[in-house]
Amino acid sequence: MKILACHNYYQKPGGEDLSFAVETGLLESRGHEVFRFTMHNDTINDMSSLEVARKTIWNRQAYNEIRSIIRHKRPDVMHCTNTFPLVSPAIYYAAKSERVPIVQSLRNYRLLCPNGLFHRAGGICEECMTKKVPWPGILRACYRGSRAGSGVVTAMLGTHRVMRTWNRIVDLYVALTQFSKQQFIRGGLPEDRIMVKPNCVLADPKKGNGNGRYIAFVGRLSEEKGIAPLLHAWARLNRSIRLKIAGDGPLGPMVRAAAERDSRIDWLGHIPPEKISTLVGDASFLIMPSTCYEQFPRSILEAFAKGTPVVASRLGAMMELIDDGRTGLLFEPGDSVDMAKKVEYLFDHPNTLATMREAARRQYEKKFTADRNYKVLIGFYERILYQRCNAATTKSGLGK
Repeated sequence: MKILACHNYYQKPGGEDLSFAVETGLLESRGHEVFRFTMHNDTINDMSSLEVARKTIWNRQAYNEIRSIIRHKRPDVMHCTNTFPLVSPAIYYAAKSERVPIVQSLRNYRLLCPNGLFHRAGGICEECMTKKVPWPGILRACYRGSRAGSGVVTAMLGTHRVMRTWNRIVDLYVALTQFSKQQFIRGGLPEDRIMVKPNCVLADPKKGNGNGRYIAFVGRLSEEKGIAPLLHAWARLNRSIRLKIAGDGPLGPMVRAAAERDSRIDWLGHIPPEKISTLVGDASFLIMPSTCYEQFPRSILEAFAKGTPVVASRLGAMMELIDDGRTGLLFEPGDSVDMAKKVEYLFDHPNTLATMREAARRQYEKKFTADRNYKVLIGFYERILYQRCNAATTKSGLGK
């Protein structure tokens, strides 16, 4: 099978960029031919604000390039990971014009929310979810704290909601969890076209030993990741429990200051994937204090693959991924007191922790391996190709 894989890279590498690499690598490792069409947000530095706005809503160059690629390569399917901002929804129309089925992964909530997170002022916000034009996002400067930037995102969302792009043009959506799927259904996407497929890792990292006697946090140091509640929880602990924080972001100075005050906290900054795997595998458990819904945090997947339990907020997809009391523990979002209690409890019960390690690894083997992920993904492609063939047969009258 030939797949045209499309992605808009962010200026700072993140989970969506990694997921694009994993999925394309997964397909190629199974013998499929993958053509990549990518753009990078670094090029925005050389554009005027007007040009960025225009391309966000409709990138004519991307439209023409996709049509050209399809005519030369004749892919069976076009699968998009991220089209925001530069690739734009224009490429859907390009593929539609060439009669190529379109799959869109739902790795953030951008189609329903200008900042893509359903998060504002330290908590959940769904104000724009069902609005045809999500104007509150402009009023509250939800995209990067900029009303101008939020206006561009809102214009893109409003334009394509009016055009019914999300409902008419895309053949299949791939959500990461059932929770995420329900959010998109609430936001107006067609239920019968949203399938669920979790993330995966290409190569089994093998189970870790968990003998490090520390707790690990891996992720972006930003408000929605629950950094402040995490640091408050550690300030409440009366025990000498070490916390290793891997990641960088706008709250880096807050983490640095906490590490300088408290010798139990180590800030490792940005570290490469192979070191993260070792860090997570040696940890007693992973902690995820996010105050946003999350989609499918790769850190949870990587922790389970290493047999590392996860202690996380009782919120959104985290509630679905973590079996409370079996593969980890859940605490109330943003509640540093409850978080500290769960940390102390699990750290003080090594037998429970050992049982959870086995359960976490089994969860990975059952649901999140590359083999299982590939079967689900290729099944989606086969489904839309079959539907396209069936529709063509019916239209021609051959099916009557």
